[in-house]
Amino acid sequence: MEMLSCSHLKKIYQKQCVVNELSFSVRKGEAFALLGSNGAGKTTTIKMILGLIPKDGGTVERQADIRIGYSPETPYFHPFLNAREVLEFYGGLQNIPKKELKEQIPMLLERAGLEDSKTKVKNYSKGMLQRLALAQALLGDPQLLILDEPSAGLDALGRVEMMHTIQSLKEEGRTIIINSHILNDIERVCDRGIIMKKGNLLYEWEKGKEVRSLEEIFVDRIGGN
Repeated sequence: MEMLSCSHLKKIYQKQCVVNELSFSVRKGEAFALLGSNGAGKTTTIKMILGLIPKDGGTVERQADIRIGYSPETPYFHPFLNAREVLEFYGGLQNIPKKELKEQIPMLLERAGLEDSKTKVKNYSKGMLQRLALAQALLGDPQLLILDEPSAGLDALGRVEMMHTIQSLKEEGRTIIINSHILNDIERVCDRGIIMKKGNLLYEWEKGKEVRSLEEIFVDRIGGN
């Protein structure tokens, strides 16, 4: 069953086509990767899926009434709030009942590795901001998670922990879309994905159906086009 389907997506900035007739679908319960070099159009595609920017062509269809959680590539939170206050603020924006929110927040902070919730955001490292962005994305128990560079800024241990968390979220039945440059992580947690270059779809990858590693495929496709 398809959770999300994009057909002939197009986006033009200043007369330059940054996403060109892009079509793909994401199945319910799978982890799906958006891959490509910088400037490939991955984040632009995510923003069109979320409705944060208008499309210049094509369609985005998703299952009705699904809840979506989003972790942006460069998360920003008010610097004078702590992690708990950030989640309370975003939970309020989602109209999550106070009792439910009070139960969710400690579990989400623990899951993201942010049990120390008293430190102000202004003192956070890039990795800690990524962890908080994941916790924020999980508010309201979303069925579809869209994670833009979720392990950016994390050290090696933090990255492993993040991938374990994403794997556990997938095992719970959530559908996950990931944009990442770390191909080993993608190969570990994702079921399928696409490789993009300059807004175009170059290759459709599927775990278990490839003789070569994802890195070999990526280098061949990106370097050879």
